[in-house]
Amino acid sequence: MSVSDVILLALGAIVLFWAVGAYNRLIRLRNEIANAFAQIDVQLKRRHDLIPNLVETARAYLQHERDTLERVTAARAQVVAATDLVKAQPNQPGPIKSLNLAEGALAGALGRFMAVVEAYPELKADQQLQDLREELTHTENKVAFSRQLFNDATLDYNNAAHQFPANLIAGLFGFKTAEMLQSTQSEAERAPVTVRL
Repeated sequence: MSVSDVILLALGAIVLFWAVGAYNRLIRLRNEIANAFAQIDVQLKRRHDLIPNLVETARAYLQHERDTLERVTAARAQVVAATDLVKAQPNQPGPIKSLNLAEGALAGALGRFMAVVEAYPELKADQQLQDLREELTHTENKVAFSRQLFNDATLDYNNAAHQFPANLIAGLFGFKTAEMLQSTQSEAERAPVTVRL
């Protein structure tokens, strides 16, 4: 075996070890996205469990606001379905986009619901409703924190998958760009809601 053959074998071994390392890093980062979504899922499930209690507590006071209550319930059901899709494929853009849309619709429905609650002093003073609102706010803060962790994991993965020369391994083995979660409070959702009685 000549010196040039030994050099070629050494270079081939270096490239092979680098490729295995790059592939394993992409796998690890993709798994971190799934783990980060699992943390969000725990908080979303908690929030989803609170919403029916909130609606039932308000139902006795809001006999004429049936449409508002039904919108919250329907939006919650959409988020639950979208969350299930993301759990199955946490780093696929399609399910994440669906979850972003459903979360936006739920945030809007909850915003309208809270505005309606403000118009009913007896309901607003209900201790059970106050406790549920406080717990919901606490849970929303946890969701926001978990969302940030998910987006950080997604950014690390996307950076690793798009940087040269790791993008060659990403392209060869089908590592696709992952979608980030969006904040559920758009400008429109933060705008004051007009309540008609």
